[in-house]
Amino acid sequence: MASDSLPLINLKQNRVTLLTALSISIGMSLFLLYSIGWRQSALFLVGLAAGLILYHAAFGFTSAWREVVSTGRSAGLRAQMVMLAVTVLVFTPLIASGELAGMPLRGSVAPLSLSVIVGAFIFGAGMQLGGGCASGTLYTAGGGNVRMIVTLAFFIFGSLIGTWQWELWQSVPALQRYHLASEIGVTGAIVASAVIFFVIWLLSSIWEKRQHGSVERIWDNKTPGNFLRGPWPLIAGALALAAVNIATLALAGRPWGVTGGLALWGGKIATLMGLDITGWAYWARPGALASLNGSIFQNVTSVMNIGIMLGALLAACLATKFSPNSKIPIASLLAAAIGGILMGYGARIAFGCNIGAYFGGISSTSLHGWLWFVAAFIGSILGTRFRPVFGLSRS
Repeated sequence: MASDSLPLINLKQNRVTLLTALSISIGMSLFLLYSIGWRQSALFLVGLAAGLILYHAAFGFTSAWREVVSTGRSAGLRAQMVMLAVTVLVFTPLIASGELAGMPLRGSVAPLSLSVIVGAFIFGAGMQLGGGCASGTLYTAGGGNVRMIVTLAFFIFGSLIGTWQWELWQSVPALQRYHLASEIGVTGAIVASAVIFFVIWLLSSIWEKRQHGSVERIWDNKTPGNFLRGPWPLIAGALALAAVNIATLALAGRPWGVTGGLALWGGKIATLMGLDITGWAYWARPGALASLNGSIFQNVTSVMNIGIMLGALLAACLATKFSPNSKIPIASLLAAAIGGILMGYGARIAFGCNIGAYFGGISSTSLHGWLWFVAAFIGSILGTRFRPVFGLSRS
């Protein structure tokens, strides 16, 4: 009797949670619209869409990189190349123009610094232990994964530590920023980026064919599903996330980011606990200090992060998969904590995460995005090898 009634209990739980999440989302959208402005409300909705997309497409950076190393499958990595190619094609001329309908535009461009290498390497290792990247942590936590809530909590803590030590990393060896569009022009930057995307696509396909004798297609759906319940094929997730980043650029004037909002949450919590962090160099900067002193709802990244979590919760309920499980092995929780701290700290010193530095940097034709990718991928290999120590699978 108990086993027969369990699906009904889960169905009711999902319906109640769905209505609650939907009510909060509508209320949040209206609150932002009337208290801050239509752009902030629209950006929250973009975050909401990102959460739905990430959950239904199961579009992860962490698992995609791990699969290349552990199983030889490269569909996730190849889907990322499509996502980047589409975004570069749209971003490059827009950013070069400098504005869109009166909104100033800027890309994610940073120096080729040792801090990028170290921070990205740490982040790559951390995301394999934590079980998700920055966006992955948000959407899986929002979807009801209790372990990922632990990862998120320590991600925030690691971000706070990173802001404390941020000044130390500003004096490490670094080369100047190298922005392809500025150096070789818009067309040259697009062509050069396309060549790199194609080479990665080709090499990963060759690697997969040698391992398995065939190459998985990114437009195939392994599990039958529909639009509302998922899952979606990888190509759908790739194109949809490209649209999310393009919409963010158009509405916020800069590419999508995630970890700056988590650092802000950590700063807010520290302040509430009586810690004065305004003397830290990171928070002493005018923009960061204004965010720290203002409402989290005034910060674009913070609002979008909330949207991602709510969007994933809506997606989980629509798919009737919202079923939190608190029975998690201690070793797994320890890995989540370590991974979260490594990701939070790494992102602060590396000018961002897989979204802000990798996705945003490469889409902006900044070479630091590629430097971040290489360092994080190597770190990911190390993190994958350490997963069994905590009872986690390598695949």
